[in-house]
Amino acid sequence: MATRRYAVMLERSDTGYSAYVPDVPGCVATGATREEVEREIRGALAFHLEGLAMSGLPVPESTSEASEIDVTLPVEVHAQA
Repeated sequence: MATRRYAVMLERSDTGYSAYVPDVPGCVATGATREEVEREIRGALAFHLEGLAMSGLPVPESTSEASEIDVTLPVEVHAQA
């Protein structure tokens, strides 16, 4: 069994977390906690990739990268945050 690493984007919401895989359109998951959404997206991704392979469709390469950056906010924006 081969292993691939994919970038996963996590987003907080009013009710928990959501996650998606930029390199695999349609692969999404939700969870009440970060741990839950990470577990759910891992399962969703494995299921999605298995379905592609079983259908004879190409499994997408992992090409996306994620990064966090700092940005200086104008005083007006900072006062609102």
